[in-house]
Amino acid sequence: MSLAGHQVLAIAQEDAARVYRDLTPYWIQLVPEDDGWHVDYELKNPRLKGGGPHYIIDAHTGAVISNRYEQ
Repeated sequence: MSLAGHQVLAIAQEDAARVYRDLTPYWIQLVPEDDGWHVDYELKNPRLKGGGPHYIIDAHTGAVISNRYEQ
C-alpha cells in the first residue's frame, strides 16, 4: 500500500522544520514519481537567493531515499 500525499508531506515537514525552522517563505511541490514521492520546497519570492530542501521519499515505507538542502 502506498502512502498518501499528506503522510509523505508530514515526513518531509518534520525534517524541513528541524533544519530550516520557518517554512513560510516556501511553496511546496509534492509529486509521485516512479522512484518515490518528490517533495520540493521552492522560495515564493524569486528575487531571494538560496532555496529550500528537496526530498525523495519511498512511497511504501516513508523512508527518505535522498535529501538535498539549499541555503
